[in-house]
Amino acid sequence: MASDNRASKIRIALDAMGGDHGPTVVIPAAELALTRHPDLSFSFYGDEAVIAPLLATRPRLQAVSSVHHTDVAIRMDDKPSHALRYGRKKSSMWLAIDAINKGEADATVSAGNTGALMAMARFCLRTLAEIDRPAIAALWPTLRGESIVLDVGASIGADSNALIDMAVMGAAMARIVLGVERPTVGLLNVGVEEVKGLEMVREAGRILRETSLPDLTYHGFVEGDDLGKGTVDVVVTEGFAGNIALKTAEGTAKQIASYLRSAMSRTLMARIGYLFARGAFQALREKLDPNRVNGGVFLGLNGIVIKSHGGANAEGYAAAIDLAYDMVKQELMTKITESLSFDHRAVMAAASNPDAA
Repeated sequence: MASDNRASKIRIALDAMGGDHGPTVVIPAAELALTRHPDLSFSFYGDEAVIAPLLATRPRLQAVSSVHHTDVAIRMDDKPSHALRYGRKKSSMWLAIDAINKGEADATVSAGNTGALMAMARFCLRTLAEIDRPAIAALWPTLRGESIVLDVGASIGADSNALIDMAVMGAAMARIVLGVERPTVGLLNVGVEEVKGLEMVREAGRILRETSLPDLTYHGFVEGDDLGKGTVDVVVTEGFAGNIALKTAEGTAKQIASYLRSAMSRTLMARIGYLFARGAFQALREKLDPNRVNGGVFLGLNGIVIKSHGGANAEGYAAAIDLAYDMVKQELMTKITESLSFDHRAVMAAASNPDAA
């Protein structure tokens, strides 16, 4: 009976040393996630002397956890190539990823160095057969709720086929996370007109219009302000523009929060007004909180890897674990593989006939 119970668990490997706070955030976050998902189990990779005492004060979490000691941790400022050289096969980050390869984990979560995490995940897990370049997909708060934006920094540049692959993978994630049966997809561009933008973006748009992929609805081009509006469920762009958009949005949220704090404390009347509007300001603060939708999904790999924000608190890191749980529970890998199979047949037909109506 115990064996059946273990087999039914969703197993998450955690890079306990990753991020700005390491085990002091990772372990409380795992406890929060376990409260929400009792069918979770955890493997912690890192310094056992630090991890074990924190686990000992949480008997329920300890009962579904294992600790794997390593002396090596990837630093937040390490270059990916350097991290690979000294951290391969012996760092907490590598071993957490490799647990998927060994069949010991269903997903991995790390708050560590993004570049190193992507390099190690790509090297260790490899990409899916149909994928040349993996992407990082992020949940994006909008006026309509949430959207998915990818790529937000996995690689610079993308040809039309890569953009189409991202559209398919992003739509598969949207069906799981947003609960939309046929997500709408838009390509980020400098205008909505079909004649505008880089050649690869226009070509991707043409193919998406002509192929009518079964698991998504192609909306067309979207602009920067459509990100916040939530015009589409999935926004596709290459990693350079996507990462700039992400960092701009995060900076703007902090700027607005700073303005509000300053304005609310400036005068006595402002402070009194804040007391009356406290509920509204709290709702806005929660909406702007980066921990609320924390977690970027590495798409296109032979396994599920989630990147938590490096400065996430326990609630934020728990949100990343929640995301990993959903990706496993709803069979993200199966959905992506099935969608990509049709995608490539249809795309090859459309790409070979660029003059089609």
